[in-house]
Amino acid sequence: MLRLLVLSIIQSFCLASGQFCLKQALQKAGTFSWSWNFFVAQLTNWWFLAVGICMGGATVLWMYILKHYPLSSAYPLTCLSYVFGMLLGFFFLHESIPSTRWIGVFLILLGAYFIIHSADERTHFS
Repeated sequence: MLRLLVLSIIQSFCLASGQFCLKQALQKAGTFSWSWNFFVAQLTNWWFLAVGICMGGATVLWMYILKHYPLSSAYPLTCLSYVFGMLLGFFFLHESIPSTRWIGVFLILLGAYFIIHSADERTHFS
């Protein structure tokens, strides 16, 4: 199940990176208008391309994970994307993170540990 954990970490990081890029793209988008210039400007906003790459990569990896691992083990591990999203906001957007949110991250990581540990036990007994 270590392989599931590694794949889930990569997939979750891709999801969180996609959301980070979307935030950047929307900040650069400017005020919305139904004009040709607005839409052309969005087509040259490279952050939107990064969103597609990150989300596309996450989706392909998710399809691989779903095909090869039990849903009951794989799906809960997508919670790691919340951790990566918070860390990206903290380090790159300089958002302040209250202590209660850090406690929440610890609980998410503890939950992921239990999921992987219980998945390992099931494979040893099957």
